[in-house]
Amino acid sequence: MALAQPAGRTLAAAVADLQRGWGQRSLWGHLGWQDIRQRYRRSVLGPVWITISMAVTAVALGILYSGLFDIELSRFLPHVLVGFIVWNFVSGCITEGSEVFIANEGLIKHLPAPLSVHVYRLVWRQALFFAHNMIVYLVMLLVFPQPLRWTVLAAVPAFLLLALNGAWASLAIGVITARFRDILPITQSVVQLAFFLTPIVWVYDDLINSPNPAIAERARLAEFNPFLHFVEIIRRPLLGQDQQLRYWVVVLAITVVGWAFTMLVMRRYRSRVSYWV
Repeated sequence: MALAQPAGRTLAAAVADLQRGWGQRSLWGHLGWQDIRQRYRRSVLGPVWITISMAVTAVALGILYSGLFDIELSRFLPHVLVGFIVWNFVSGCITEGSEVFIANEGLIKHLPAPLSVHVYRLVWRQALFFAHNMIVYLVMLLVFPQPLRWTVLAAVPAFLLLALNGAWASLAIGVITARFRDILPITQSVVQLAFFLTPIVWVYDDLINSPNPAIAERARLAEFNPFLHFVEIIRRPLLGQDQQLRYWVVVLAITVVGWAFTMLVMRRYRSRVSYWV
């Protein structure tokens, strides 16, 4: 006879947590918006500072590296700007996700809500940041027009995939970090390192087509960087570039594997998070 699983440690309980959390959209939607309002409380420009700070950083690095790599600014700056917009969402989900349950200790212990509420709140907040930063993209189109086609619409499902992966990453890392606090600084360091290994301030296609075979060969190692694929499925349509099927295949595979792993983590450890925090 099979032994019964303890209450709260079944796959059905983990799925129910996600469903009940999604059903409380009014709660985490309001909390996510309030997070932004509180961060910029008493500020004259308010959330516009999100866009300004990102734009200044991206433009400064774009001008610097375009000179270093001898790439035309009208081509390189849009590449950097869109890359920064996507990267801010990705890094925000991972770094804030690593402490999503630790930061919400009070709510977890006193508010009878599903754990997934806090993750939905985080991803929603990052989506609002992303929307603010898209203002920079629209301004960039006026200054440096891009050969946009109907394929620009592919950015919508690409962002939905990005949000799905941000959710599972926040859930999995958040649960693990709640138990092992040393994971937090490790995660932050890995994200910082990943920024330089991801083609944000350098152009992957230029290196892969380099006349120097040694450079081209080393550049191919970037394909093993999962962040490359997440950035490219959004950046390429937004810049009017041709789609690459392999980027979508890799992202879809990561989505499936990531959620499968997260559900295993949730099934086994979801009920313990309130004790760990």
